[in-house]
Amino acid sequence: MRATFLAVVAALLLLVSLVTACSQNNGPDEPATVAQKFADALNNDDAIAAAALTSDPSAARAALSQMYEGLGKEVQFSVADTADDSVTFDVVWKLGENERGWKYSTDAKAADTDEGWRIEWNPLVLAPFEGGKTGDLRFVPTFPEPAKVLDRANRELLTQQAVTLVNVDSTADLAAVAGLLAAPAPGVTAESLRADVDAAQGQPVTAVTLREQDINPIADALGAIPGVTLVRQARLLTTDRALSSPTFAGVTEQWQEANAAAQGWEVMSQAPDGSTTRLVGEDAKPTPDISTTLDMDFQLAAEAALAPVQTPAAIVAIKPSTGGVLAVAQNAQADGQGPIALTGLYPPGSTFKTVTTAAALQAGGVTPDTVLPCPASANIEGRTIPNDENFDLGQVPLHVAFARSCNTTMGKLAAELPPDALTNAAAQLGLGIDYVTPGLTMVTGNVPEADSAAQRVESGIGQGNVTASPYGMALVAASIANSGVRPPMLIEGQPGTGNRTANPLSATIFDQVRTMMRETVTDGTATVLRDIPDLRGKTGTAEHEGGPAHGWFIGIDGDVAFAVFVADGDTSAPALEAAGRFLRPVQALVPR
Repeated sequence: MRATFLAVVAALLLLVSLVTACSQNNGPDEPATVAQKFADALNNDDAIAAAALTSDPSAARAALSQMYEGLGKEVQFSVADTADDSVTFDVVWKLGENERGWKYSTDAKAADTDEGWRIEWNPLVLAPFEGGKTGDLRFVPTFPEPAKVLDRANRELLTQQAVTLVNVDSTADLAAVAGLLAAPAPGVTAESLRADVDAAQGQPVTAVTLREQDINPIADALGAIPGVTLVRQARLLTTDRALSSPTFAGVTEQWQEANAAAQGWEVMSQAPDGSTTRLVGEDAKPTPDISTTLDMDFQLAAEAALAPVQTPAAIVAIKPSTGGVLAVAQNAQADGQGPIALTGLYPPGSTFKTVTTAAALQAGGVTPDTVLPCPASANIEGRTIPNDENFDLGQVPLHVAFARSCNTTMGKLAAELPPDALTNAAAQLGLGIDYVTPGLTMVTGNVPEADSAAQRVESGIGQGNVTASPYGMALVAASIANSGVRPPMLIEGQPGTGNRTANPLSATIFDQVRTMMRETVTDGTATVLRDIPDLRGKTGTAEHEGGPAHGWFIGIDGDVAFAVFVADGDTSAPALEAAGRFLRPVQALVPR
């Protein structure tokens, strides 16, 4: 009896086991289960696990690995439908840096094998190959015809050009490399290369990047040196290698953004015989050239004017009637400190007397002909203010004190103004306003309110807490020339937007300040430039901690306004000399 009972139990357990096994291999949910596991493995970038769920793991693993290599790993497989042994997958890819979307569906079969349910391997499970002609999948970005960057006369400033990176590692004969680079890159020496290679701790370093005309004569010899690798790239470069400007960084960024927005793409399938088929894609869009307000002649003239200066120096030129930037130049010493022409902040010294005079005229207490004292020095509100080399003019009209740059006169005027008068007048000339300008990153300056009379004395002569960039002072000159502020503009038709708008000065005050600036050139501190017809200007010397005084000159020449800044110039003389070297070669080109 007991034996019979045990036999029945054993038979029942065997039956349960067989039913369970049958359920595991043949249950109605098994195609869906293996499909979901397959999708999960693909979404986790696990080619090995996904391949193991197919009927041909070896072939599947190779195809899946190539798919990830060619298309990336931003993919989402989802099981859209299962019916009997049929499975439909919905697939969404994000391709390339711009995450181009590619959506499609594929069909697969699930098979019951000795190892359990498996996806029958077929490359068509991965992508909708045309006509069933399968192959390697590749995402390929396509690029538009490169745009050019043009100056205001439609001359090419920057174009896409081929360059070659000369990469070296620690095994290279650095003396031989330096010898070949002596002509195109004399600054690269065996010693400098050794320092760079040592600092790289075994990684290759780029010795130099050369244009085609420079690399071509030496490419074969460089490439033959063990440890040297030549890498070609495409870059946006100046058409004239002499051109250099801090503005080019912003223009290049605009160019790159336009090219990226216009970029097309393709997903290609390459068959074993080498033939390719485009599965999906979008053509690259045409990109218009970028027209700037820059003028190549003015830019080259500004760069040449600064070349002899041994301390950091900058020139910014603006077309007052439009706000367009004509030139932004700085010398090599300034380049080492960054884009000081656009963002360097310095005390503007006596060039700020244009603002102080405008504020005093606006306050109504004086006119250009008001006679004021100009002693050699004066104690104003506890602050002793000297004139340059202690000159003494006695009693003179305001226009003479301006032209001769009388500190004592201007300090007294500023002390008598309200705390916000200089701040407001500066804003009326564009100084202290923050602008967001396409292609141009710059700051104008800072003119904080001066609560005490002593602070206003300092501010009135461009010292104390007042700062300005070379661009900011060029904007002041341009606003005076135009009888009002024009927002900055570098890309034609895209002026900047200020964070605030100041009430305009009266036309009379602009006329009066322009007249005083003319007298500065004819009979004041800028007579060395008297030969330049109708030039108007204001000199400046600004003390600062840590070195000789900075030198400034701002000016108006027809429809060109500009600022010249020379760090540690000691006097305004170096700035005046640079202004002359800049202006004289372009006189015939100055808009009148």
